[in-house]
Amino acid sequence: MLVHYLTHIDEAIRSNWNKPAITNYGGATYTFAQIAEGIEKWHVLFEKCGIKKGDKIAISAKNSAEWCIAFLGVVTYDAVAVPLLADFLPQNLAELTRVSDSRLLLVDKAVMGGFTRNDLLGKIKTYSNLQGLINLTNQACELDCDGSLNVICNGLSSEFANRFPNGVSLDDINYKRSSDMLDDLSVISYTSGTSSAPKGVMIHAKSLSGNIRFARDYVPTLPGGNTFSILPLAHIFGLSLDFLFLFSTGCHIHIFSAKPVPALLLKALGEVKPFLFLTVPLLIEKIFRAKVIPVLNKPVMRFLTAIPGVRSLIYKKIRKTVLDAFGGNLHISGFFIGGAAISKDVDKIMRRVKIPYAVGYGMTECGPLISYKGWNHPALKNDAGIIRPDIEVRIDSSNPATIPGEIQVRGNHVTSGYYKNEEATSAAFTDDGWFKTGDMGTMDSKDYVIIRGRCKNMILTANGQNIYPEEIEELINQQTYVMESLVVGRKHGLVALIVVNQDTAKASGLSGEELKKAIEDSVFALNNQLPIYSRIAKCEIRDVPFEKTPKLSIKRFMYQ
Repeated sequence: MLVHYLTHIDEAIRSNWNKPAITNYGGATYTFAQIAEGIEKWHVLFEKCGIKKGDKIAISAKNSAEWCIAFLGVVTYDAVAVPLLADFLPQNLAELTRVSDSRLLLVDKAVMGGFTRNDLLGKIKTYSNLQGLINLTNQACELDCDGSLNVICNGLSSEFANRFPNGVSLDDINYKRSSDMLDDLSVISYTSGTSSAPKGVMIHAKSLSGNIRFARDYVPTLPGGNTFSILPLAHIFGLSLDFLFLFSTGCHIHIFSAKPVPALLLKALGEVKPFLFLTVPLLIEKIFRAKVIPVLNKPVMRFLTAIPGVRSLIYKKIRKTVLDAFGGNLHISGFFIGGAAISKDVDKIMRRVKIPYAVGYGMTECGPLISYKGWNHPALKNDAGIIRPDIEVRIDSSNPATIPGEIQVRGNHVTSGYYKNEEATSAAFTDDGWFKTGDMGTMDSKDYVIIRGRCKNMILTANGQNIYPEEIEELINQQTYVMESLVVGRKHGLVALIVVNQDTAKASGLSGEELKKAIEDSVFALNNQLPIYSRIAKCEIRDVPFEKTPKLSIKRFMYQ
């Protein structure tokens, strides 16, 4: 029987009461006992505000331990959390609190500053369903919309002291939930800030619980061990796996809230020494293409790695160097990569030198995991790994083994739809109840799903050929002077937009024109590996990286 995820949270707090739970990198550390105390403070505040079970409470702030405590305060109160990205525009935050029916908005100093600068406090105040804004760091009232919130926040300390004169003890907490509460709504996730019919994914307790159970079964953990968190907590990958799963297993989570610049990130990883690091492909690929692949591609290294005994020594040295750069403890569990497929060239090298890592495939609507590919997974192709036992997968194609079609899923832990958006909900499901992922793929005889790309990214040529730009981009990204690329369809054919790898370019000593020619020559040479209809007609060289989403995916729509 599926265990409610809040029962796991309860057990983790009880089992690790005086142990460190969450640390703000470079800042405060909270024990599990202090987390429980923070949760109870939120419960007192919510009760005084008249919050009821099922009421919505929005959270918009940078990643922090305080964010995590506020979230747990909401869901253990049996309210519904509405995580909103801290870098949404203020007007989008105002709109999303309205459409989600949020009663309160919990913010930090950075987000509050954004509202002030844009003079939107008055606009928010007009929304009758929002009682006000509360600072999640100190629970101070930032905006009182109904005239009662200031008094409640100012009296919170004395109210809490009256209720818990001896502090919060184990006897005071009860976060366990029965299986009949698995259908309760836990989270509404908005990953887009658009005010035009925004899609709030409804994530029920059974979805979070199913993801945590699957992760506990397949992802090795080390209770008490350090993990390092950089993924946005407002996204379901970060929320479900980088926070709730690891917290439920008694890990010590270190939250890095600064921008993940490689130099700063590697310094922090060296200090924290995590046994597990959840990340996105872009970060790993940048490091491997800058530090590992150029070394292995040197003529002398090609010669040496052709000798079996020497090859194993070189690979062992590279493995140690990479793992040491990330703190030296990742040999325990390694990297968990999600958000997109890792490129084949980096995947191949990571497997050759035995870097431990796993890849998760999923989406917000599945909370997020659909499947998981661990280090020991036998296939080297771009398959999705082990499909979760509680989710069914099918390919919408006349021949799923050879003809790509949309990947569709069904199961108890798939979302029921989008909050108060019947049109989007209806469009997301087939007539027979399968959720349409928007990903294209095939499925082989072993039920391995091979992902080809996104449906909306597919380019349809004038003669009816389907082109999956991700497959071409993967080849382009392996070229020496390329950092990242996008393939787009233009009037006269396919165009490769290419961002230059500045480190490699600088080391080459080539002039601007020589560099441009070298990139074009290598890209056009790839046309020999591609069908005629998929060949690149033109290259456009860029010095500036592409705009990214919070999970570091390229915003393709900006470059079509």
